[in-house]
Amino acid sequence: MIVKERNTKETQIRVELELYGEGKSSIDTGVGFFDHMLEAFSKHALIDLNVSCKGDTHIDDHHSVEDVGIVIAMALAEAIYPIEKVERFGNAVVVMDEASVSCDMDLSNRPYLYYDVPVSGKVGNFDTELAEEFFRAIVFNSRICAHIVMQRGKNRHHVIEAAFKAFAVALRRAVTRNERVTVPSTKGVL
Repeated sequence: MIVKERNTKETQIRVELELYGEGKSSIDTGVGFFDHMLEAFSKHALIDLNVSCKGDTHIDDHHSVEDVGIVIAMALAEAIYPIEKVERFGNAVVVMDEASVSCDMDLSNRPYLYYDVPVSGKVGNFDTELAEEFFRAIVFNSRICAHIVMQRGKNRHHVIEAAFKAFAVALRRAVTRNERVTVPSTKGVL
């Protein structure tokens, strides 16, 4: 179990993460819909994840969502790198009723995010633009390359949840152990 903490004037966060877990979670960020998304992420990535966050949600949820992404990413980076004996690449398409979202991923140690999920407005009190902020924080701080693309969908809840689940399944597949792979790069290092 990897434990990471981050304390700023805006947020106090503690994350416990087990990369090869069972998908168990305990999430309390103070942002209800975001808690639901992180529970789905944990379940479908098969990562055990405990998150506690006390943030300045009286202002809005931005700092809590972004900073939780940073701290989860710090734990992921420690669990993944140096990378060896894993598949490295993963992808998934997740459908939820009318929504379909894909995620293609490379544990490249070179962060990049392509995010094409054109939803706006709110899901409950959650600003949908914060989903992109979370993915940007997690990708750049865990040094993952990810392309998250909505193929179709209308219901904001379904679209964002499909994005979180697609990211989770792609990650689970990318970190799948493969003893035949040494360092999964022709460079010999990632």
